Amino acid sequence: MNDIKNVCVYSASSTKIDSIYFEAAQELGKLLARQRINLINGAGCLGLMCSISDAALAAGGTVTGVIPHFMVEQGWHHKGLTKLIETESMHERKKIMADLSDGVIALPGGCGTLEELLEIITWKQLGLYLKPIVILNINGFYNPLLEMLEHAIEENFMRREHGHIWQVATTPQEALNLLYSTPLWSKDIRKFAAI
Repeated sequence: MNDIKNVCVYSASSTKIDSIYFEAAQELGKLLARQRINLINGAGCLGLMCSISDAALAAGGTVTGVIPHFMVEQGWHHKGLTKLIETESMHERKKIMADLSDGVIALPGGCGTLEELLEIITWKQLGLYLKPIVILNINGFYNPLLEMLEHAIEENFMRREHGHIWQVATTPQEALNLLYSTPLWSKDIRKFAAI
């Protein structure tokens, strides 16, 4: 069983999405707090990012937000987090979030969330990130992406082994369980990085 103390959660900043996504974010925030797992996210003050932070904090948990300085200047940051780390760039933000984490969970989101998820999958494919990655497929949101990734494997753009880089959960509790139970990746996968 993995030692999980810090979990990076990628999520949307949209406020116009269905309540089912907010409910999942809030449940995940509470679960992390109950397990005394520090939440790491992008420190946003809107949407699922804010919702999961608020739920974790309300349940007695801690939240480390990582956000570029230009977003702080716009007032886009959550002002009540346990710890706020300002970065110079989006790239630095993503690296710090990954470096601090013992695993990643991706809630539904738009381009930013998808970009973060695909980048961490790529890092794991290259042996740069060895920890569990869980796609929290609420309401079937990620079905098209999962189909696309399977299609990439079938068309030999990725190896079959690469399909084990991520795990898929349909509930927050299942996502958390997968963080504990998914074996750490091996750097030896680098020999399979090229097709």
